[in-house]
Amino acid sequence: MASSSSLVLHRCWFLSSYQHLACPRISLRLTLNFNPVSAITAVVTSSTVKASSERCSSGHLGLRTSNRKSNQFLRRCSTNAFVVVNDEKYGNKQVISVTPCLYDYILANTREPEILRQLREETASMRGSQMQVSPDQAQLLAMLVQILKAERCIEVGVYTGYSSLAIALVLPESGHLVACERDAKSLEIAKKYYERAGVLHKVDVRYGLAADALKSMILNGEACSYDFAFVDAEKRMNQEYFELLLQLVKTGGLIVIDNVLWHGKVVDPMSLLSR
Repeated sequence: MASSSSLVLHRCWFLSSYQHLACPRISLRLTLNFNPVSAITAVVTSSTVKASSERCSSGHLGLRTSNRKSNQFLRRCSTNAFVVVNDEKYGNKQVISVTPCLYDYILANTREPEILRQLREETASMRGSQMQVSPDQAQLLAMLVQILKAERCIEVGVYTGYSSLAIALVLPESGHLVACERDAKSLEIAKKYYERAGVLHKVDVRYGLAADALKSMILNGEACSYDFAFVDAEKRMNQEYFELLLQLVKTGGLIVIDNVLWHGKVVDPMSLLSR
């Protein structure tokens, strides 16, 4: 999970859409097609050696990506909203650089229901509030659920329930969301807001380890019965969550995983997270 102010540079989501072949556990290389949500993500993945955060002279976080053939510095405080990236291997890229002013504009024009605003403000005073997704990210999740016309969803990592509430609000009355969370205190806040929003009947709260909950669902015959899944939890567990969700999400469904680039550590051979 990352701070809500780092949508593009540090909150890089991959959407996984796939088709089951003969075996539901066939090689991921054959069944998966990863597509970056943001343009910046494409730049990060094109520089596959190292990516690290830096601060510019104005104090804003930026991202330097480098390899032997390219060296670019993308900064949120760039005066030019567009950055042209030259790379001998991947060609010319034109990507948008999200400045503080532009990000403020994005947030100002994001639809946020009143109940979500209340939950966001209550969460802001809590320890670990940076783990909450931002309004624009929650809007993206809700939009994806609506586009899919999803009825059965899974969330791994609930925290205080901002993203799961955004999903539950757009589910049909017959919709079902399994919400997995291991922190009892934050889960109580989530359940309080589910009830306030009138969506408690749509949410099946699973308190405990998410991996155990997902395995139990598979054993209970729920394989290939879910339309959508969102993972925003312990990063070292992402691979296991993904493997389990491949069994639970049906053909044509969608799996959204947060922080897959994890500040560039996925391409750092010295990082434990990349092993």
